[in-house]
Amino acid sequence: MRVVKKAEERRNEILDAADELFSQKGFDGTSTNDILEKVGIARGTLYHHFKSKEDIMDALIERYNVRLLGAAEEIAADKSIPVVERIIHVVMALNISGGSSNEIMDHIHKPQNALMHQKIQKVIINSVTPILTGIIREGLEQGLFNTPFPYECMEMVVIYANTVFDDDMVQMTNEERILRIQAFVFNIERLLGVESGSLMHIMKVFGNGNRGIDE
Repeated sequence: MRVVKKAEERRNEILDAADELFSQKGFDGTSTNDILEKVGIARGTLYHHFKSKEDIMDALIERYNVRLLGAAEEIAADKSIPVVERIIHVVMALNISGGSSNEIMDHIHKPQNALMHQKIQKVIINSVTPILTGIIREGLEQGLFNTPFPYECMEMVVIYANTVFDDDMVQMTNEERILRIQAFVFNIERLLGVESGSLMHIMKVFGNGNRGIDE
C-alpha cells in the first residue's frame, strides 16, 4: 500500500535526507537521485515540494537561520538583561556549536558548499544587524552609548566579525586572532562612543581569541 504523508511531514523528510547527504557528499556531490533514493519517493513528489536542488538548499538554510536567529531575538527582547550583557549574549547565541550544529557548520565550510556558506553569511549580515541595532538604541536612550549611526555601526561590526573571524576567509594564528579581537573591541568602543577599555570584557565571547562567531 502506498504511504501518503502530510505535505509538511514529507517536506521535512526530504530536508532531513538532503541535510544528511549534503554533509556526507557536499551540495555539488549530491544528486536529486540520491535524495529520491534516500527518501524513497518519486521524482514528481520531490518536485511537488521543491523546484530544484538549490530550492532544497535554500529551505535548509532557512531552517538553520531559524535556529541561529530565534535565540538571538529572544535574548534581545529580554529587558531584564543589561544592555551590554545582552549584546554579548546575542553574539554567543550566534556561535552555534555542539551536536548537529557542528555537522551543519562543517559541511557549510567545505569548498563544495561555498554557495551555502555565502547565503548563510548574507542572512547573518542582514538579520543580525537589526537585532543588535535595537539593543544599541536602548543603550543610547540610557546614555550608555553615543553615536548618530547605530545601524551602520552594527553593520560594520557584523560584517567584520563574519568575515575576519571566519577561518575560510582569513587564516591566522592564535596570537594574530587575539590581536584582531583586541583591535575589534577597541574600535567598537570608538564606534559607540564609550570609554576606552569599558567593553574589553566582550573578549570572553571569543574565548580570548580561540573561537569565532560561527566556529
